Amino acid sequence: MVAYLDHSATTRCFERVQEIVRKTMDDAYGNPSSMHKKGMEAETIVRGAAQTIAKTLKATEKEIIFTSGGTESNNLALIGAAMAHRRAGNRLITTQIEHPSVSNTMKYLQEQGFEVIWLPVSRDGIVSTDALQEAVNDATVLVSVMHVNNEIGSIQPLAEAAKIIHEKNPNTLFHVDAVQSYGKMRIRPKKLGIDLLSASGHKIHGPKGIGFLYRREKIRLQPILFGGGQQAGLRSGTHNVPGIAGLGEAAAEAYENQEDKTVRLRECKERLLERTAQIEGIVINSPIGDDGAPHIVNLSIPGIRSEVMLHALEEHGIYVSAGSACASNHPEPSRTLQAIGLEPALVESALRFSFSSSTNLQEIDYAAEKLAELVPKLRRYVRH
Repeated sequence: MVAYLDHSATTRCFERVQEIVRKTMDDAYGNPSSMHKKGMEAETIVRGAAQTIAKTLKATEKEIIFTSGGTESNNLALIGAAMAHRRAGNRLITTQIEHPSVSNTMKYLQEQGFEVIWLPVSRDGIVSTDALQEAVNDATVLVSVMHVNNEIGSIQPLAEAAKIIHEKNPNTLFHVDAVQSYGKMRIRPKKLGIDLLSASGHKIHGPKGIGFLYRREKIRLQPILFGGGQQAGLRSGTHNVPGIAGLGEAAAEAYENQEDKTVRLRECKERLLERTAQIEGIVINSPIGDDGAPHIVNLSIPGIRSEVMLHALEEHGIYVSAGSACASNHPEPSRTLQAIGLEPALVESALRFSFSSSTNLQEIDYAAEKLAELVPKLRRYVRH
């Protein structure tokens, strides 16, 4: 049996997405910027996908900018907003548990002369709203807060954060990295007070190499790519039409009966928590309840390094992550797990299990069964 429980790293494309990508490559191969019939066919597909995505956000087609994925969306939002509004101030605010595509971009902006404030989080990975209240001032240009943390699944209080930000400084922009929440949770940027929002296709059973940035109408951004001036000059480059078509279909499917899918994700999470609670010494690092996303469980097995357990599970056809997939090839300890105050032994032994609408309870039971078998065996091996 195969139990793929690494959906926060990437997902398998829906069958319908694969079909649409192939069909677009075969039939709508024109350049959307061309004025002839083939170009207009491609442009129609791009506009249709933008409309579909906008509908899921209660936004407008013009507020969707297609990118190569979550990393580019985050870079465009942060660098584009900071540079476009530099005359208004030089303070940027983020949290200590952001994805590297945000934290490393913030470090770059710090090198360009911006002041960056790194907000602390609680043991459950929730940002301190008191610290946010104190940090926002007249010089604050942008605040960036991840919606769902990619390692432990903590859910940030976006509406409360937006209220604090805009009451303290109405000109401050609020960016949300929604790569781990878009397609799994209902998000209404205007209602929540979000100005910029990033999402990625391959996290929602869409193609890799495609994503989007929601930009509230009239928000100014300085482009970070220069060329032919596509997408209102904000993101030059020929549109990835097959990828965009696939992303639009994936978004539509993700939000079809979305409430039922969330219930199933919760069932998978609760089943894994119930089964692993019977294994001696396991520590749950993810928040349980409303502060935790339904599709992510991070746990530690003290005494067994995460890489050892990951490969032991892999031999049984079970696929999980040792922290964030984007950082798994690097030996540095997880910044998120350190920020929530975990001791080194728990950081070094952490595993992430993540689910999608395609995950079933049989996979969960199989993974928990093998975990229960492997833990005592590996602990005996480590002791000797």
